[in-house]
Amino acid sequence: MLNNSRFIRSAFISTIALSIVSSIPVFAADSNEPKLILQITVDALRGDLASRFLDNMGEGGFRYLLDNGIVYTNAHYQHANTETIVGHVSLATGATPSVHGMVGNVWFDRDKDRSVYNIEDGNYHLLTTGGGVDSSTEIDATQKVAKSDGRSPITILTSTISDEITTAYNGQSKVYSVSIKDRGAVSLAGEYGKAFWFSKATAGFVTSDYYFDKYPNWVEKWNKSSPTKQYHNKFWSPLKRNDQYFFASEQDTSYKLDFANFGERFPHPYGPSDDKYFTTKLTLSPAGDDLTLDFTKALISNENIGKNSVPDYLAISFSATDYVLHVYGPSSKEAEDNLLRLDRTLAKLFSYIDETIGLDNTLIVLSADHGAPDAPGHLHNLGGKKAHYFNLDTLKNSGAFSRLETKFGIGESLFKLYSHPYIYLDHPLIEMHKLDLKTVQLAVAKEVEKINGIEYAISSQSIAEGKLPNTRIMQQVTNNHHSQRSGDIYLIFSPNVYINDFDGLQVASVHGSPWRYDTHVPIIFAGAGLKGQTISREVAPYDIAPTISNYLGITYPSGATGTVLKEVVETE
Repeated sequence: MLNNSRFIRSAFISTIALSIVSSIPVFAADSNEPKLILQITVDALRGDLASRFLDNMGEGGFRYLLDNGIVYTNAHYQHANTETIVGHVSLATGATPSVHGMVGNVWFDRDKDRSVYNIEDGNYHLLTTGGGVDSSTEIDATQKVAKSDGRSPITILTSTISDEITTAYNGQSKVYSVSIKDRGAVSLAGEYGKAFWFSKATAGFVTSDYYFDKYPNWVEKWNKSSPTKQYHNKFWSPLKRNDQYFFASEQDTSYKLDFANFGERFPHPYGPSDDKYFTTKLTLSPAGDDLTLDFTKALISNENIGKNSVPDYLAISFSATDYVLHVYGPSSKEAEDNLLRLDRTLAKLFSYIDETIGLDNTLIVLSADHGAPDAPGHLHNLGGKKAHYFNLDTLKNSGAFSRLETKFGIGESLFKLYSHPYIYLDHPLIEMHKLDLKTVQLAVAKEVEKINGIEYAISSQSIAEGKLPNTRIMQQVTNNHHSQRSGDIYLIFSPNVYINDFDGLQVASVHGSPWRYDTHVPIIFAGAGLKGQTISREVAPYDIAPTISNYLGITYPSGATGTVLKEVVETE
């Protein structure tokens, strides 16, 4: 049967004083109720990567999850733009971007007439040490469009699982989220939780004044301990002997990024701590996950996580895998070594959780925000010919602009900007020329779709009117569409074709497509007395939030579209 009410919420103490009746809810803990919901997101952990290098992994990390957890091997996102914020918010809300609104890492805001970063918020600022705000803290190249350094979850249009836990237990649950990336932390903390993320400018974990008026003392103490100093003039070196690696015999590595002398091959030097790229190099390596773990352990200890009378919620987004795959590709010695080190990081986390809270008292769920494609350079090494990088200048050189100018009297100036995955057209210009927007959209889509490397170009009007073919890809595009944020034309590049630009760098691999290598992620539930099993039916990451809600017997996130995973909530 389904256990939909693991918590007893019917105990009330009523007292009458001065003719005022006060009803105080008392939560009586069920012995089966977890003390902690631990939601782990491994950024860019494609569905096969958790077990790809298992022979080289130890005990207690991925092996613990795979041997003792409920493992869903056929989990796929059902939206088309598989970027970081889109996946994280989908995990948090149990909904597609058409519902929660996060259609991409960056989109064009027509009211502001500029591009906006997904969680930017001009009403808030980053906190400085000792309180106050800091408007000088760096903004990554991906976030360079942001006019404010402030971060908040206000742009998320539905509630999150952390919000529902907060409201269900009347604010008694402790709710925190930690990540190297601000968008990885803010998304899962939701509206009512607390988020911390890493600042490359300060070499510590920061937050905004949306969450705190001043830093907790333990955070200030942790940051002042110079946590990055341990990497000063050190190297990211291989964990194993070369002959123990699956990718030990890599040949051509010229497609890999040599960022600021970080190097194409091991060992990768971090350099001195006064190097302006020192902290950036840390995030491009397993050191980023190590710092995340160290800060999280301090948070658990100082905030007494899991010691409450009601379930607490802790989200950790490990970001190193994403950065490593961007720079070196998933099929590289670096990616392999990073996952071996992540395995040890997870083992340390689970050991700490077991010591302080108890794994039997913790419901663990691990998934990813998206997968990752292999680098074209690697596929070329295997003999492939089709994979390549796409240059946006191809649009200018294709003849599409001249044909549009012949048709409408305006060509290239129709294009306001491209912000993945959308082309935004210049609406005032179209209106000024007394052109029909729908007609222009369809014409632009038709011309763009002729270009080699572009598989589909879909107009927003076609999406809104439901005139797309009934295929998986087109449904994913529809699931990504939000009328106020999506662009005029949705571009889908051909398989293993993409723009190799990330944070302004030319990189090896870039996710963000609807193809299976980008949609496939793991879903694993473990701990809390669950019995290990492997499930091969197709499920979706949107199922995670409703499953946690059902497990706890609380309200689902407001826009959730996912289905409860019965294996997690069924009892014998």
